[in-house]
Amino acid sequence: MLETLFVDLKQFALQVAGGFLPAGVLGLLSALISAGAVLVVAPVIMMALTWIERKGIGRFQDRYGPNRVGPYGVLQPVADGIKMVLKEDIIPRGSDVLVHNLAPVLASAPVFLLFLVLPFGRRMVAADLNVGVLFFLGVSALQTPMIIAAGLGARSKYSVLGSMRAAVQVLSYEIPMVIALVSVVMAAGSMSTSEIVSAQVRDGWYVFTPWGAFALVIFILAAAAESNRSPFDMSEAESELVAGFHTEYSGFKFALFQMAEFLGSFAAGALAATLFLGGWQGPGFLPSWVWFMGKAMVMYGVFLWFRASLPRFRIDQLLILAWKFLFPLSLLVVVAAAVWQFMSFLPALVINAVLLLGGYAVLSWTVYREFMRSNAPKKVSRAR
Repeated sequence: MLETLFVDLKQFALQVAGGFLPAGVLGLLSALISAGAVLVVAPVIMMALTWIERKGIGRFQDRYGPNRVGPYGVLQPVADGIKMVLKEDIIPRGSDVLVHNLAPVLASAPVFLLFLVLPFGRRMVAADLNVGVLFFLGVSALQTPMIIAAGLGARSKYSVLGSMRAAVQVLSYEIPMVIALVSVVMAAGSMSTSEIVSAQVRDGWYVFTPWGAFALVIFILAAAAESNRSPFDMSEAESELVAGFHTEYSGFKFALFQMAEFLGSFAAGALAATLFLGGWQGPGFLPSWVWFMGKAMVMYGVFLWFRASLPRFRIDQLLILAWKFLFPLSLLVVVAAAVWQFMSFLPALVINAVLLLGGYAVLSWTVYREFMRSNAPKKVSRAR
């Protein structure tokens, strides 16, 4: 009953509508129901994530977190939403008003599209595209032009610097992320998220393979950087840029940027659960959608752990990590995945171990030397 609850509700609504609507309209109505479900569920997920993150970080830092509005502070997201709606909308003098108003909307809109290709449970994907992974990566990259527009439209030096950092960061980390996901597409033989989950039913979860474990780590680090999550949040480094690209935004516009960040992080965690943790697979005593949400929340918990535990990178260190560690390591992951597919188990395991662990050791030493060189005190020549 619970396993097919949402599918049955949709079928019931279509049966009722079929009594007075022509058959040609039912396909459109089905798509509208799926899209409406995403538009309703995504903001609820965002409010839950804000509460979970604030309570979680509070526990990390030995404090309570929200505990005043509602029991255990569960109504704090509602209070925050009301506050954001009621706050004054300030538009800086000299800014591009059209761009300033459109940028938050256009930056948050693509996030809802990410949920369309995620299989939340058995037969619970809004749009089962045969290029679902490519669709996800392409749509997630649409946020970058909007962040640049937000910074340039405000015409503030802090906003412009933050937007430029965001562009460099996304371009740098998009490459190792895509290369790492090529290994999953190779193993499954498809870019459909549903087909990748089905392939893991046959082959086992990819995270339990050597190349899959490394690919998951690369994906999580790159997704954290793309979502501007700490310690990669250089585009909004308050110690340097006040608040980065959204310095000049207040009220509901600022809330839209925050919603895009939280939902983008959750969607990245959900994609990681789909590609590496078997998606909705799990023991039958719980519905498939419960298993999927649980795995997605575990992946989101990794982002929360990063934010609560790690200091922020400098921009030069961030780029060193992308180009001199994650990029070459992602290439090794693709080679290791190919070896895993075309060789027997024991030789493939040995080659994967030598290739990945050896590459990790060499690249780690290289990055360590780069970090130490960048932190070394500079000699200042004194004029005679």
